[in-house]
Amino acid sequence: MIRKQKDGIREEYRELRRLMPVEEKFKRDSRLCDIAIGLVSFRYAESVLMYAPTPEEIDVTPIAEAALAKGKKVFFPRCNTADHTMNYYEVQSLDELKCEAYGLMEPPETNPMYIPSPAGTAVCLVPGLVFDVYGYRVGYGKGFYDRYLSDFSGCTIGVVYSDCILNELPRGRFDLSVDVLLTEKGVRVPKQQK
Repeated sequence: MIRKQKDGIREEYRELRRLMPVEEKFKRDSRLCDIAIGLVSFRYAESVLMYAPTPEEIDVTPIAEAALAKGKKVFFPRCNTADHTMNYYEVQSLDELKCEAYGLMEPPETNPMYIPSPAGTAVCLVPGLVFDVYGYRVGYGKGFYDRYLSDFSGCTIGVVYSDCILNELPRGRFDLSVDVLLTEKGVRVPKQQK
């Protein structure tokens, strides 16, 4: 039942993204990136876990470029299609990303893997088609992020357009909420869970 509800929401918001004019998308994405780079959690993070955007996702490439320019460790995910898990691998340049699983740009698995450091600080940018006011998301339906984030102790930042935040989404027992919602209009702290 929840899966079917999520599939309907997913299709509706994918269509909204596909219909967004290119100029508007560029403007919104640029504004969101500017806000992200100014976040305290970003400024003090030693490690930044990114995602390589597909054409319909919010383009966070300027955040990765800023992190690399500031000497931060930047990581991108690699998906394991057999068990729907992923790990993050460090890159020194965005040129290292190559088209791999699901047509996503991924780092080489020979690069250093992200291992949490007790003394280090990390932020993870989490893509989603739509989030709710509690920080839960509907992504693309494979569950990679929920599996990965269940063991992640850094700050999770949901990346979403301001008009794609709903009052409440259907959620299952393995769904996780993010710590912060980042939009082109600013930052929102999710409400406490009901």
